[in-house]
Formats: sequence, C-alpha cells, structure tokens
Amino acid sequence: MLSLSMIVRDEAERLDDCLASVAGFVDELVVVDTGSQDASMEIARRHGATVHQIAWPGDFAPARNQALDRVNGDWVLVLDADEQLLPEARAPLRALMALPDVLMVNLLRQERGAEQSPYSSVSRLFRNHPAIRWSRPYHAMVDDSVALLVAREPSWRVAECPQPALVHDGYRPELLAAGDKAKRLRLAMEQELRDHPFDPYASAKLGGLEISEGRRQQGMALLEAGLAHCPEQAHPERYELLLHLAMAEANANPERAIALYREALAIPMNPRLSLGAQLNLAALLLRQGQAEAALALAETATRRAPEVVLGWVNLGLIRRRQGDLAGAIEAYGQALRLSPDQAETHQNLAAAQLLGGNIDGARSHFGQAIRLLRYQGRSREAEQLLRQAGAMVKLDL
Repeated sequence: MLSLSMIVRDEAERLDDCLASVAGFVDELVVVDTGSQDASMEIARRHGATVHQIAWPGDFAPARNQALDRVNGDWVLVLDADEQLLPEARAPLRALMALPDVLMVNLLRQERGAEQSPYSSVSRLFRNHPAIRWSRPYHAMVDDSVALLVAREPSWRVAECPQPALVHDGYRPELLAAGDKAKRLRLAMEQELRDHPFDPYASAKLGGLEISEGRRQQGMALLEAGLAHCPEQAHPERYELLLHLAMAEANANPERAIALYREALAIPMNPRLSLGAQLNLAALLLRQGQAEAALALAETATRRAPEVVLGWVNLGLIRRRQGDLAGAIEAYGQALRLSPDQAETHQNLAAAQLLGGNIDGARSHFGQAIRLLRYQGRSREAEQLLRQAGAMVKLDL
C-alpha cells in the first residue's frame, strides 16, 4: 500500500493538479492543513483525501512528521502542492518499491524555470519505517535518519530512479518574486550556518543565493569555506558548491571557472543533475573561442535530456555561431516545440531564418516574439525589437 503525505496551506491554485497527478498510483491520500484560508481542504477532500488540521509548528520538519504519523501505507510518497508526479515514472517506481532491500528511492525532479539547475534529486519516496523522520530547519529531508538506519541495518539500500519522476514549479522566478519564500529561506540558511558553521549544504545554498543577488565576494567566501569542509564523497553538496563557485568566477577568472566546471562534471552522478554545469561550461567555452568543445557539450546535453529547453537554445546559439544555420534552426525549432512562449527563442529563430533567406519565416517569428513580449508586459523590449526587425523585414504589428 502506498500513501501520499502532504502538508498544505492556501494551495488552492496548485493542489488540484498535484492530486490529479497521483490518481490511480497511490492508495491513500493524507493531507495535513496548517491554516488554510482558501479552498485547499475542500479540494483535497474532493480527491478522496483524509484531511487533518494542525497548528503550524513553526518549521517544516515537525509539520511533515505530523503528516507522516497519520499515514497507513507500507510506502510513503511526499509531495508539495507545486509538484506533480510524471506519468512515465509510475512503472519504474513500482518496480523499485517491489525490491525487498530498497528502503528509499531518490527521485529526479525537473525544476521548471530554474535554468542553472534544471534537475534536482529529492528523497520523497520511502518505506513507512518508524526510524525514518524529517529533520533540518529548511529544505526538510529524511536523509539524516535514513543514513543512520542504513548504518545500523546495512541490509537496506537507497535506490535511484533514473527516470524523471516529478516536475516542480516553486523555483520559477515570478513565483519566488510574488512571495516571501526567498526571504524565509535566507533567514533559515543564515541560522543554520550560525548553528553549524561551514556546513556544506547550507554554504552551497546561501553562497549561491548571495551570488545571484549580486554579492559576489560574500557568496564566494561561503562557497570556498563549504568546499574546504565538504568530504569528497558528498557528491550533491560538492557539485553544487563547485557549480556556484564556477558561476561566480566565469567573468573575472574564466580559466578557473572552466576548471571548476570540469571538476563538477567529474563527480559521478546522474547526468541530468549536472546539466547546469554542462550547459554553463559550453557557453563559457564558446566565449573563449573553443566552439568545437562547446558544441560537443551542448549536443551531449540535448541527447541526455531532450526535454530541457535550455539545452536546445544553447545548441542553437552555438550552431549559429559556427555558421550552421540549418542546425541552429532545427535546435530553435525543438526548443519552441517544448516551450512555445519563449520570446527570445522566437527572435533567435527569426534571425537565423533571415540569414538563411527565409523572409516569411523570419517575419512570422519576429512577429511572434514581439507579441509575446507585449503580452508579458515587456513593452520597451517589444518596441525596440519592432524597430530593429522592421528595418529588415516588413512587420504589420
């Protein structure tokens, strides 16, 4: 028996899609509400969930543990409301759960909108064992308790599902900007580092956040300290530290950045998890005049993860820089098949078609790019593109 365990609060906009994604896969739905003022509980009950209400305990780990205490299944799948289970993952997950020595299955989660890390690994499917509990004050996880249990009972093992299993919307920039999630995460990470100085996981998260917000020196200091205290076998933490450090060095010290990206890519892990380093390294090598090496990396990325839009966009840019217009047009076309609302990709495709002599195609995609920019509230960019493109092809917009 497989139980879904969730904690929610005011998730009416996303909960329906989340619960629909597990219909027919889980046997029990347990939803713990921590104070919703919207229709979250009604939506959960409509999907057949057992709904419990608790007061917010002040942290995610104890809230998740209260939800875990209420499930009855032999296995537990944990989702957030901004996640959905992918249909193609059902069969491989069932096969892994049938193995008698598997204690937990790490799931590949596609991060929509998080370009630097298109995938992450999350420990969200595990046996309903009394020793497995949630811990850590932010990014709550069961990994600590699982590691202790495996050390005590070595007959258990943790399995990896190679098939992407979840899709997550929570790190899309517009969603982060709309709420206070980034602020709450920063405060929690700062407290974690005060309690556990140089912790590699917290150093990677907070260091990356500092760099993304323009505080390069502070971010690099955190990353360097975390790297110095990160054991080499701690693959996910070490990879993330190297990735963010390379990103920080890319402009000021490109040679060191290239070395850091290569070190990150040498860590044995699922290729989808290292896509950020692979695509960033390809872009950096292209800027450094190493087009062939950049092309090889971009082609490998699209072969390993053909569902990631950024891989096809980068491949199009590299092919166009090399003069391969047909190859660039093919790559941009694939990117648009996956994500048709990317104004920049329409613009890049239009430019490639114009160079190749396809005036009608260029006119169509320039027009679509301008319409999308206007729809997205980017009117200044739309008018600038209209002037530039209108000087080359006739546009009736």
